[in-house]
Amino acid sequence: MPRPPHRCRVSRTAVAALGAAGLIALGAAPPAIGDEPPGRVFVGGVGPLEDVKPESVLELPVTVVNKGASTVDEVWIKFTTTRGLDMTEVPANCRTQFVGAYDEMPERWIAVCRFRRTLKPGVVHTLERPFTVKTRAHAFDDEMWVSASNFDPGSDENNPPSPGNEPAVGLVEAPGGAEGTAEEVKLPVRAANTADYEVTGGALRGNVGDTVTMKGTFTNNGPAWVYHRPETKPALVRITFPAGTSVVRPDPSCRAEGEMYICGALGEKEHVQDTFAFKLRIDKKVPGAKGSLVLTGVPLPFDTHRANNAAPISLEITGSDTGAGPSSAALPIAGAAAAGAVVGAGAVLAVHRRRTRSPS
Repeated sequence: MPRPPHRCRVSRTAVAALGAAGLIALGAAPPAIGDEPPGRVFVGGVGPLEDVKPESVLELPVTVVNKGASTVDEVWIKFTTTRGLDMTEVPANCRTQFVGAYDEMPERWIAVCRFRRTLKPGVVHTLERPFTVKTRAHAFDDEMWVSASNFDPGSDENNPPSPGNEPAVGLVEAPGGAEGTAEEVKLPVRAANTADYEVTGGALRGNVGDTVTMKGTFTNNGPAWVYHRPETKPALVRITFPAGTSVVRPDPSCRAEGEMYICGALGEKEHVQDTFAFKLRIDKKVPGAKGSLVLTGVPLPFDTHRANNAAPISLEITGSDTGAGPSSAALPIAGAAAAGAVVGAGAVLAVHRRRTRSPS
């Protein structure tokens, strides 16, 4: 399979709107509601695939049947896979295409196969040889969609398709073959795989009054990717900072909850790292003060290595316990009283706590 192109993708919603406007401008009306195609092609012969091994070949003995009232002159079968599945042996009468993620849909590969075969109503046909896909090393909770129609379902508008590189495959009658019940079916493909989620903290060092940077990380160490559907809740990273520190500038992807911060941790793609950067002010020395990063929010049944789901944040105070310099707190009360005595009796001195700097 060719490498996925890196292209900017136009929203499918915008394309649909422009297409409708173009039809109106050209005076072309869409088909009337009552205009049905001469036949309806249903797909069958395939079902959920469970506990498959990564890097194994899966055969799809797809069947098609014309459920319409009249003959169909040609058939199109479309295969769509999520990123844990690969199409390595694509027949010459098929085209493949990579489509990047958009509108809550994951990146995926599509193969569309054309069959110049007449289908009479009610006669089941199957492929001369099964269509195959291969589970990749990072396969885990994947999906495949298979659909059939008597028209070309079209291609993605941004990425050009590529022709198949294997001998063409045809359709043959399959007496007694499984009749489909839908024009499109979704097949869960579950691979026996794991994903190791890991968080790392940081070692902070500075004097009282200093502003320091804390960088925590979240990484999916693989080998599996973890498909996050729109309804799937992501894992969360709960960050607690060492006592005696205050947040000057939080990471923009995190939100405050009391004295803690909660950061979203998608962890979808394997070997991809997210970094959470905070600016902290060391307000005072608290002996033994430590913070932590902890994965929370959802169960992680695929993560069999839980020891790295939490990490400490250490803090080492250097120099004097009280600190000094431009980042230290306002003038102490005792010092203010002495200064007031110098400028004369009756002088009023207001002491203000220095405000925490706003995020920039």
